[in-house]
Amino acid sequence: MEDKLPLIGITMGDPTGIGPEIAAKALSRKEIYGICRPLLIGDAKVMQQACKIAGGDLNLNPVKEALQGKYEYGTLDVLDLKNVDIKRLVYKKASRLGGQASLDYIYKAIELAIEGKIDATVTGPIHKEAINLAGCPFAGHTEIFAARTGTKDYAMMLVEGDFRVVHVTTHIALRDVPSFIKKDRIFKVIKLAHRAMKNLGIENPRIIVSGLNPHASDGGLFGDEEEGEILPAIVQAKKEGISVEGPISPDTAFVKLKSGQFDVAVAMYHDQGHIPLKLLGFSWNAKKSEWNSVSGVNVTLGLPIIRTSVDHGVAYGKAGEGRANPDSLIQAIKLAVKFSSARRKIKLNSI
Repeated sequence: MEDKLPLIGITMGDPTGIGPEIAAKALSRKEIYGICRPLLIGDAKVMQQACKIAGGDLNLNPVKEALQGKYEYGTLDVLDLKNVDIKRLVYKKASRLGGQASLDYIYKAIELAIEGKIDATVTGPIHKEAINLAGCPFAGHTEIFAARTGTKDYAMMLVEGDFRVVHVTTHIALRDVPSFIKKDRIFKVIKLAHRAMKNLGIENPRIIVSGLNPHASDGGLFGDEEEGEILPAIVQAKKEGISVEGPISPDTAFVKLKSGQFDVAVAMYHDQGHIPLKLLGFSWNAKKSEWNSVSGVNVTLGLPIIRTSVDHGVAYGKAGEGRANPDSLIQAIKLAVKFSSARRKIKLNSI
């Protein structure tokens, strides 16, 4: 099996959102079949409908296990969980049906990856309210993957080309962020970022760490997290031979990252890292009232399995209309292949 293209498990996402449509569009691209064997984990009836909405010409091949896939351009292999009553499917609305279905796909993908039956997982968009209606207590994919794999130390990384950001905190209230900015956590995130860059083939990763406060506190004028927690973590990382600088004022850190002076940035909280990346990856066409580009990839670092994802939500507003942009999913698949190839190379070199 070592000479075959990596087998990538792609979850359909919430069936009431754009997940099925962007999956149909992405898997109608010939280039995808030149780099991997894509297996869509979802519901065949939903995907049949999605293919019509997307306007593609794909032959569906429902399978019960990964080895039954054809993995040929023009054929959409679907690991069919048969968990959506198509007569009850309503687009554009969060529901328990959609939430439970999307959770089923995630759980199956994780199971297959842990068992070694697929080389990596790529996740379609889900909705927090929907999965909560289905009884899931987590905010999103990152926490679900960590819990299901028993992973304690993990982090979210966003990628748009060579612009990469790893987050110290993610889905918590802004008022609570300072209490989570601790030396040990920051140090672990720096190490996760360093390892991720190595896995992408960057021999000597350069890391920049942003401050939490304006001007990185300006020597303590606007807070003490930089001096008390962030700087000590950076010092510790340097002692371990990691090339890292900071804390740098956030409005400067991301400019330096974009200019190519660094390979990855460590952000302190959700929006601090998300905003610059989405400004780079999202492009709006005012004349056509549609997105020219919706790119950017979400990666969960620290897991025993590979997981990449789209960097956008279910987009209920355009679900079922054929307008959804598959760029982010395509990039997520390509990045999963890159991580998978690097992992395979490491395994082969260790034999």
